[in-house]
Amino acid sequence: MKEEMVILVNQNDEQIGIMPKMEAHKKALLHRAFSVFVMNDKGETLMQQRATEKYHSPGLWTNTCCSHQREGETNTVAGKRRLLEEMGFQTELEELFSFIYKAPFDNGLTEHEFDHVMVGTFNGEPEVNPEEVADYRWMRPETVKSDMEENPENYTAWSKIIFDKFYDHLVQKED
Repeated sequence: MKEEMVILVNQNDEQIGIMPKMEAHKKALLHRAFSVFVMNDKGETLMQQRATEKYHSPGLWTNTCCSHQREGETNTVAGKRRLLEEMGFQTELEELFSFIYKAPFDNGLTEHEFDHVMVGTFNGEPEVNPEEVADYRWMRPETVKSDMEENPENYTAWSKIIFDKFYDHLVQKED
């Protein structure tokens, strides 16, 4: 299987090259990524527990899905593709915001991403890919926020950063 490539970007999210994913993570180079949050009509967020075989952050809880865009792929097309691959369903996605973060891991890899955060709605039960997802649960945003504060070690580095920003967006939408 051919190694996945990532899109290297500058601070303005302009493409400056492509590189194998693992090499970009070893060199901590800024690359384009996305994170998807799926909500249901009850106002719950679909959270996933990463599979225990993942190369970083195995077994940790995170947003509905996340990955990297492929060259020539829009953010929402990439999000829909990965949502189907990981969670077994598709839905329309809306891009909310983007930000840059850098998170080193114990295994020598670093996520340095220009992350595009998207949200969608789904009311069914996912059919998860066990190679990607160990478990999932629907949770109220308030419950996720308090659990992240009480048990930060159970969540991925990026999900904690994103959820703060995402939670603020939800609060603004309710006003």
